[in-house]
Amino acid sequence: MNATPLHLALIGDYNPDVTAHQAIPVALQQAADTLGLTVHVQWLDTDAMPAALHGFDGFWCVPASPYRDIDGALRAIRFAREHQRPFLGTCGGFQHAVLEYARNVLGWVDAEHGELAPASKRAVIAPLSCARVEAIDTLRLVPYTRIAEAYGRLDAQEGYRCRYGVNPEFLDALLEGDLIPSGHDSAGDLRAVELLNHPFFVATLFQPERAALQGVTPPLALALLKACQAVSA
Repeated sequence: MNATPLHLALIGDYNPDVTAHQAIPVALQQAADTLGLTVHVQWLDTDAMPAALHGFDGFWCVPASPYRDIDGALRAIRFAREHQRPFLGTCGGFQHAVLEYARNVLGWVDAEHGELAPASKRAVIAPLSCARVEAIDTLRLVPYTRIAEAYGRLDAQEGYRCRYGVNPEFLDALLEGDLIPSGHDSAGDLRAVELLNHPFFVATLFQPERAALQGVTPPLALALLKACQAVSA
């Protein structure tokens, strides 16, 4: 095992009944075992977010939003983005990574999540035209992206449990800069994004962690830990 343990923060309000919350620690342990690493995982409740986050080597913003404190979640995501700490967001983590980028990089201070502010004129996260609850679909990955590198191929089958995604009205403007599309579903809809000029900042609307409960180590869990190891070296 690696002599220096990695410290991973899970951004979200832990609920033992949420499948993704059961799966993520398992996924990280599987990945750590594969890589010969020691990993310590700490849940960060959004309404009790520590003032200092420098002690974490990486962050995973987890499913099951709305979070108890959206500002707490966004602050942790912003820290990972600005301080070049490896970050993975899945499902709700994807939605809030996009929202944080819209507010703090694009300067859209009125950007909102449509689940919390459905009447907002700038709801960058909005209901999906077809909810993805316990659905499995084909994922098409964009070549030469972090996520394609993690999977080692350009297609995959992944599961979803979500009702919200990027609002098509704002899609082009959101993707004009360093936030780039890296994965689409079989209908061509955006399902993964990542940041340029960052060691590892990937967000997916699907839940890759679920594979861990079937004994399969998720490629993105491996990629996250590899990035943490590289940054902390």
